[in-house]
Amino acid sequence: MTETPAALREAHHADVSGGWLRPAVFGAMDGLVTNIALIAGVGGGGVSPHSIVLTGTAGLVAGAISMGLGEYTSVRSANEQVAAEVAKERRELERHPEAEARELADAWVARGLPRDLANQVADAVRRNPEEALRVHVREELGVDPDEQPSPWAAAISSFLCFSVGALIPLLSYLLGFTSLGLALGIGGVGLFVAGAVVARFTHRPWWSGGLRQLLLGAAAAGATYLIGMLIGVQGGLG
Repeated sequence: MTETPAALREAHHADVSGGWLRPAVFGAMDGLVTNIALIAGVGGGGVSPHSIVLTGTAGLVAGAISMGLGEYTSVRSANEQVAAEVAKERRELERHPEAEARELADAWVARGLPRDLANQVADAVRRNPEEALRVHVREELGVDPDEQPSPWAAAISSFLCFSVGALIPLLSYLLGFTSLGLALGIGGVGLFVAGAVVARFTHRPWWSGGLRQLLLGAAAAGATYLIGMLIGVQGGLG
């Protein structure tokens, strides 16, 4: 069976410019780690299951809102900065088109293109102002002005995925179980699954991604558990 070259397939790369995958992944991971560590910390302090649920729920709500607002602000600010630089480049192309064309040709020559060919292509690009703007922005800023991520997509995906991630270690308590170990075990399974899913996007071994995320979450939970236990013991002695 003859394999179709990737260049001839309509979509042979993953979408890396939509603005939703990174905040979704970060939100889910952060939700899992935050609430696992939070539950481990208060559980280590010896509080009641009701207090653990209250603390975990507060952490879920506060963290989801914070993640959503943070992602929206971050992505929107980055887009506004790109827009400002695009406007600056547009003014330069209008005022000094020849100098900008030489700058573009110099960049291509530095990459190994023959000088004559680089000058010809830069001159051809200069004749189409909108295409010239896109090319200059890609070359000088390393971004595509027509494919900027959506701040709303980033905010919503981050909010929802953080909420789902933070809910997982609370499930056993919400179902009536009172074992801290069970809650942390369910959270650990969630961490491993989330890491394995992310690894599929990056073509890394699924078990490696899952194990890495599990170990990171376990380290965070272990640290907060010890701190909670220490504070709880000191409080009891006082």
